[in-house]
Amino acid sequence: AKARGCRKPQSPLVNACLDSETYAKMARAWRESPGGRRLLDERPTLQGRELDLDALARLPEGSLGHEFTRYFRSNGIEPFITAFPVATDVDYLSKRYRETHDLFHVITGYATDELGEMELQAFVLGNLGVRQAVLILAYSIPRQIQQNGLRSLTAYFARLRAAYRRGQRSRELLSVAYEQLWAQPVAVLSHLLCAPA
Repeated sequence: AKARGCRKPQSPLVNACLDSETYAKMARAWRESPGGRRLLDERPTLQGRELDLDALARLPEGSLGHEFTRYFRSNGIEPFITAFPVATDVDYLSKRYRETHDLFHVITGYATDELGEMELQAFVLGNLGVRQAVLILAYSIPRQIQQNGLRSLTAYFARLRAAYRRGQRSRELLSVAYEQLWAQPVAVLSHLLCAPA
């Protein structure tokens, strides 16, 4: 997590190119519900310049805001920031996906080590259907073999499959208005939003 590729400046373009159809389909579905319409119209943001981490850190321990701040500080990283323009619903969903990545770690409980990152990618593939997750997961396989041997793939694929299925059974995480939930306990939100691990 400390050196994630999603923080590279060219990543917004890759994200938008790979998943523009996915986001377009998602936007059409969101426009059919009051909550989805509100998010697309108001376009709330979780970008670093909009977050007051000191204020979030003062929320009760175990709350989403407190644990989100702890996540950044424990991993030595900063909240997501991009200058990529947001002109359409597809642009917004592309940005929203990238800026909620760290929050998804907190909500799902997947670690920020290499395995945890791949489990989260499998989860979002099942949850949102984003194509970039397929690409990231495919690139992880040779590395898994190199680090742990060919025999490790059976257990590795089992972990990824479990995360994928959990994503399928969970609420669509991108459509949640996290900005209104900072004071809520992470344990409660995880129970409400995510299928059991």
